[in-house]
Amino acid sequence: MLGLTLGLDIGSSVAKAALFDADMVEVATAATPVVQDRSRVGLVEFDVHAVQASVAALIHRVAARAGSSTAAITAVGISAAMVGGVLVDADNRPLRPGINWEDARAQGLIDAIEVRDPGARSRIFRSSGCVLQQGCTLPVLAALAMTEPQVVAQAHAFVSLKDHLRAWLTGRIGADRTEAAVGPGSAALRDRSPAMHDLFGLGPLARLLPPAEDSEALGGFVTPKAAAITGLRVGTPVAVGAGDVPCSVLGAGGWNSGRATMILGTTAMVGQSFAQPVFDPPDLGLLFTLPGQRWFRAMVNVAGTLNLDWALSTLAPDLATTADPFAAFEARAAQSPIGASGVSYLPYLSDSGIIAPVIDPEARAGFAGLTPRHGPHDMLRAVYEGVAFSLVDLLDLTGFSGDRIALVGGGAHSALWPGMIADITGNSVDLFLGREFGARGAALLARVAVGDLPDVSAAAALAPPLRRSVAPDPSRHMAYSLARENFCRHRQRMFP
Repeated sequence: MLGLTLGLDIGSSVAKAALFDADMVEVATAATPVVQDRSRVGLVEFDVHAVQASVAALIHRVAARAGSSTAAITAVGISAAMVGGVLVDADNRPLRPGINWEDARAQGLIDAIEVRDPGARSRIFRSSGCVLQQGCTLPVLAALAMTEPQVVAQAHAFVSLKDHLRAWLTGRIGADRTEAAVGPGSAALRDRSPAMHDLFGLGPLARLLPPAEDSEALGGFVTPKAAAITGLRVGTPVAVGAGDVPCSVLGAGGWNSGRATMILGTTAMVGQSFAQPVFDPPDLGLLFTLPGQRWFRAMVNVAGTLNLDWALSTLAPDLATTADPFAAFEARAAQSPIGASGVSYLPYLSDSGIIAPVIDPEARAGFAGLTPRHGPHDMLRAVYEGVAFSLVDLLDLTGFSGDRIALVGGGAHSALWPGMIADITGNSVDLFLGREFGARGAALLARVAVGDLPDVSAAAALAPPLRRSVAPDPSRHMAYSLARENFCRHRQRMFP
């Protein structure tokens, strides 16, 4: 069924669509913001109907940019931000706003579990390979059952955003293994875990969690109703799909490579792929079940390019109306020397704290070392360096011993970050042609689902072409080493 394959990647801050030809070359892309409601402390929600409308508009827009029509799309793959969830009725109609993974409403419930059962967090990690975050699916569902019992009583399913969108297109409600395993579930079994359901006291509410299917399986076909909204042909096949991290790893060629993969998007993540689940170091980081019998051991800073979005709007609002705000932002940051004249920035810009290099739900972002002599350019450079240093912190935790790093996500298109990361680590940083690697991974799963590719291993072999490789500059390494020492001193004061 060779033709144009559509990959959708619906992130926490940006929804992306990309079209790929038979050789998996990126033909066209389109993107639009995703609005999260953060108006209430600890809650992070989104309008599900608004996301649906955005996805429909994206499909039309990306087809137009390809000089084609939506009817030319022969298969669809979907990826989206993981965990959290959407509470739906039997017709997949949302019963309330969707809940993003950053949501912290379950913190009180988690605290109560820990008081009652001090070993609970470690048992969760031994099962899922992930430190527990407040926005994970199971604690969020348990919290909703306590605070909104009437709404939960009307529900037919609690699904990820990706699975809701798949059901919106196909009429078939389901789930996939990448989501089930991090719910928390069982990484070894690549599935849900009844023991985890019991730990969160879900009882009969576990029925709201659909059975998990392989991400590369056929998940349904576009319905007449969805076709009328999106322009896709009735009967277009849609893959089950996977979460955004597994799709990004697959799409960026990190499924079976010896490179470390850095995903520098809204969230910053560093990891490696393995042929078996890896639980070391214990009680730290995340373990993602990948399609096709592999796992991605990762360390995460929950705020990546989100730091730039904040800094642009807060520290350099005058650049917002320029032709390329981020290019102007980087040019201003480059006016400051390596080390930002002594200013450090801790990039922990999240309502839910951090889960690496330590677990601290109270951690927050901030500048350190500011004096009257510092200017905006120092603060802007400190933001770039702080994110880069936090990525290297994560790389160190993975125990990576190779010499190449694959950098993907919006941050890979920065003029500063690739060289900065190479100079700090002493490793070459590989950059690839294309922009939307999460969408590419989703499209690869769709190609497997319709039989164009025999399995996920064959899909992974279609690695993206190298755009360029950034080699480290030894003359800058020492300056960055000193700057990182300064960063680490300030970080240590936050996490004594």
